[in-house]
Amino acid sequence: MAVMTSQSRQISKRREASQQRRQAILDAAIDVFSAQGFAAARLDDVAVKAGVAKGTIYLFFKDKEDLFEHLLTSAAGPVLGRVETLAGDASLPIDEVLALLLDFVRKEVLGTRRRDIMRLVITEGHRFPRIAETYHREVVAKGMHILQSIAKRAYARGELASYDLVSFPQLVFAPVVMAVIWDGLFSKYQPLDVEGLLAAHRRMIAPAGKSRRV
Repeated sequence: MAVMTSQSRQISKRREASQQRRQAILDAAIDVFSAQGFAAARLDDVAVKAGVAKGTIYLFFKDKEDLFEHLLTSAAGPVLGRVETLAGDASLPIDEVLALLLDFVRKEVLGTRRRDIMRLVITEGHRFPRIAETYHREVVAKGMHILQSIAKRAYARGELASYDLVSFPQLVFAPVVMAVIWDGLFSKYQPLDVEGLLAAHRRMIAPAGKSRRV
């Protein structure tokens, strides 16, 4: 059994403290970017919110856009991992896969700060192409590839009446984007039943049943 030396303990503590500072910066960035918008947000404000010196931010991130890119990838990783796990279970019919997938997205995207990241990409992406490109590469493209594999398998088994979902996997997450936009613009006038919306959408694109092709 290896015994941790005093030096190795110190290294471990420094590494842990560094990881905590990095995470504090990422958490602060969500708050500042959401409150001020990406264009107006300043790294000085992120530093104050995170409780670190501004120079500390540059130990982890090159600039504001680099910080936002790392924010995207760190938030997307767990979600894409779960989507890949669902896609890999060939025993599940597509209506069950979509039910599990959309419920997971409702909880882990729309129900968390990931929703704020999506809103920022939607509102600021056209002004900052680097952000839009990163989100497309790290989130959208990977998600579409996984959804296409699910749809192809379902079509081959006769679970889908047409090839539309393979051609346009964006259809699966269309109501998720709509829910983010609705929440930012109209929720105080007319709250949206997101759970009901996603359930209705899932029933429309993949009704329950083993074979629907004629």
